[in-house]
Amino acid sequence: MSETRPTRSTIAGAITAGLIVAGFCLILLWHDPLVFWNDDYELSVLPVFADVARSWSEGHWPLLSPYSWVCGNLAGEFQYGTFSIFVNAAVILIWKFPLTFSQQAAALSITHLFVLAVGAFLLARDRRFSMPLSIFVALVASLNGWIICWGATDWFGALGAFAWLPWAWWGAERALDTKRTNWRFLWPAPFVYLVVTGGFPYTVVMLVLLIGWLSIKSLAQTRSTWSILPLCFGTLLGLGLSAPAWLALLDAVQGSAREVQPASAHWQWLVPPAALPGLILPSWTVNWTDFSSRRVPHPGTELACGLVAPVALIAGFIWRGRTLVRRIKWELILLVLVLLLSMIPTAGLFRWSFRWLPFSHLVLAICAAEALQMLRGVGSRLRWPGSATPATTALALVVLTAITMSIFRTGGSYAFPLIGIFLGLAALWYFLEYFLRDSGFRGWTPPAITFFALLATYLCISPNCGVPKYNLSQELLKPSPLDPHRLYLSIYPWAEYTYRIEKRPQPVGQIVRPGSTSMWARLRFINGYSPIRPAGVAREFYATIHGEIDPETGRYLVGEQAGQGGELARLGVDGIVVARELDIAPQPASEWQLVVSTDEGRVFHRHGAPLAGVRSITSIDSQPNEQFVSATVSRINDSRNCVEGDVVVPSGDRPALLTFSRPYFRGYEAQLGNQKLPVTSYRGLFPIVEVPAGSHGQLILTYRPPWLTWGSAAAVACALIIVLSFFAAIFQRRLRHATGFSDLPAARSRV
Repeated sequence: MSETRPTRSTIAGAITAGLIVAGFCLILLWHDPLVFWNDDYELSVLPVFADVARSWSEGHWPLLSPYSWVCGNLAGEFQYGTFSIFVNAAVILIWKFPLTFSQQAAALSITHLFVLAVGAFLLARDRRFSMPLSIFVALVASLNGWIICWGATDWFGALGAFAWLPWAWWGAERALDTKRTNWRFLWPAPFVYLVVTGGFPYTVVMLVLLIGWLSIKSLAQTRSTWSILPLCFGTLLGLGLSAPAWLALLDAVQGSAREVQPASAHWQWLVPPAALPGLILPSWTVNWTDFSSRRVPHPGTELACGLVAPVALIAGFIWRGRTLVRRIKWELILLVLVLLLSMIPTAGLFRWSFRWLPFSHLVLAICAAEALQMLRGVGSRLRWPGSATPATTALALVVLTAITMSIFRTGGSYAFPLIGIFLGLAALWYFLEYFLRDSGFRGWTPPAITFFALLATYLCISPNCGVPKYNLSQELLKPSPLDPHRLYLSIYPWAEYTYRIEKRPQPVGQIVRPGSTSMWARLRFINGYSPIRPAGVAREFYATIHGEIDPETGRYLVGEQAGQGGELARLGVDGIVVARELDIAPQPASEWQLVVSTDEGRVFHRHGAPLAGVRSITSIDSQPNEQFVSATVSRINDSRNCVEGDVVVPSGDRPALLTFSRPYFRGYEAQLGNQKLPVTSYRGLFPIVEVPAGSHGQLILTYRPPWLTWGSAAAVACALIIVLSFFAAIFQRRLRHATGFSDLPAARSRV
């Protein structure tokens, strides 16, 4: 019973922490029903997840999407959590309900914020924190400024992965606990898998840093390399489980547009040292470098952590500095390191270092909880709130920060009423230290102040952070006035500057379908939202991340390559959408007809029936010295991850050449009966297969890349090891209990 009660109370406390976070989010939704519905969530995340849910309902693994070429490789995009059991389960469940777009986004984010809060709570409880302090850690970890302003409302992949980082930390520390059994290596494995497959490379780097830090800490404390073996083995098992995810990313990045990102991107969105007072007052406004490499005034919303955490740590340094440093020196090293990483430029494929902030908030919360626990008994001995309490430090720091803000004019447009609210909260905390000094409720003051400070922050400062919002209506679920059987190229200006609500308050997107919004209505588009842009068409057409085709390239394609023998015909494009802002039309005009014209844009269709997904051609400019015969292709079944069709090639000395109207990615395999055929590509744009003369039968083109084969094998092997180890651990535990009970009478007789 002594073990059961703490376990039950911990589970109850974890669920309570998650429910508090969910309730916080419902308050934000009540204040603004569109709070979780911004930018990438609109153009990318939600339409892709709609396609993922559709794929599973059709019985297909969502490796590829037939509704976008630029964003056709969902597995390689990584951010959509293709290999995460949890992400896919959440998407399947949420899409079962008749929710609007904004409600689906809110449900998805709140689900992961709940998971994040529970994990942070468990991590805190394992460190022997009290129930209130554990909830305090959960609040800071899941409701801090970066998670709410970016992860939960814009970059879902960041939240999807970070939600499991506290769980991985919790499991890693259990693996290092020598008091546990030899099977303790099982603890980190599933959570490492969930972090990696969650969909955010930055969080994977955070995990690597965390594992390295824990290993060095353990080696320094135990002086034994054996101490870290359970952690290392458990981490390797987790990496093996997630092998398909990270192997897909490594494969897709090679030769992608992401490899040639400008060096200026590494200097954008660094945390300026001058912005750190935002940890106290989030309205503190200094210049940050934005996505356009401009230095613009920006409030410290991403630094918001609910006032208590930074002042508690500062109070600990002031009043019990040496004791606190001895107690949490390793956590302080990690905190300083992560903060420094958020302030310096990145390298390679990474950019925007402020993405380290959620990790720094988590470490800060743990350090602050240690300080609060250490100072817990100080104020209770005072007849009036004394100088040694964190509440006194909070009041002093808010006043000093507000005065400094007025002197250096860093208050920005959100200084009032936020300063007044924070002063009131600090004063309330100050007096509660006296009135509740002998009460059991005193320990609940820090999480309560944190909750209301964060709530006041997001009610006074929009969590939107200036990223665009678009008025995308539910009508986007309907394909009209476009044809689902045609492949479209959409030419439109920068969506961020043209279609955001400030410029176009009316519903947009029904014609041009910006980003990946074509996926909602099962419309086939060249365009798509893709940070990596692994498809050859993304590089050939100079597609931007948000799906826009380079304007000059668009003019060239529509004006000179839209004819019967042009590049668009080779791709299979038989529909063109031109935004109203652009004065161009496909040429020659005799091959195209205008079918729709609205105030948003014009839609052109190539004369005749839609082009087939598999076509036999007699020549191609990439092989100028070759001539091919025309084959008969019938009964085409063009599904998500493969294409099937009956092929008959005339006898003779010349083969047939088949082109497939789908984006080319490394890993396609072709088979005609029992014969394997090589798959090449036309300039990296679409697959082509040469079929020998006189051949006939069913041709199957399947996407089966090596990374999927080897990654799946590694995942299955690691899963088997985990399952067998789990059952072995259970068997050993039951055997130990049985042995103990059998020896009990003898022991009693000896007594």
